[in-house]
Amino acid sequence: VQLQASGGGLVQPGGSLSLSCAASGNIAAVNIMGWYRQAPGKQRELVATITNGGTTNYADSVKGRFTISRESAKNTVSLQMNRLKSEDTTIYYCHARDRYLMNYWGKGTLVTVSS
Repeated sequence: VQLQASGGGLVQPGGSLSLSCAASGNIAAVNIMGWYRQAPGKQRELVATITNGGTTNYADSVKGRFTISRESAKNTVSLQMNRLKSEDTTIYYCHARDRYLMNYWGKGTLVTVSS
């Protein structure tokens, strides 16, 4: 499974940004996709995930501000980020896991929240 992320960039505090991730390859085996983020010197942390059935899970820090969605026909997962804060600044990674519990990662995309 290959993951190609897009989006990211610079936005002012309180602004919005959208990330998108397109999956290709053996996507039939994938049962969950999502986004993680990792700041320098810190562990990678979950941001949001969504299962094939549409069940979502969010980090407490982004609940009510971020929305994850999945378009199965296009094999894409998107993350709409609203009311962004400076502490949301970091590198975001697209993730997928298949039914064999194999993990796949896309290249990171930088989100910078700054005035």
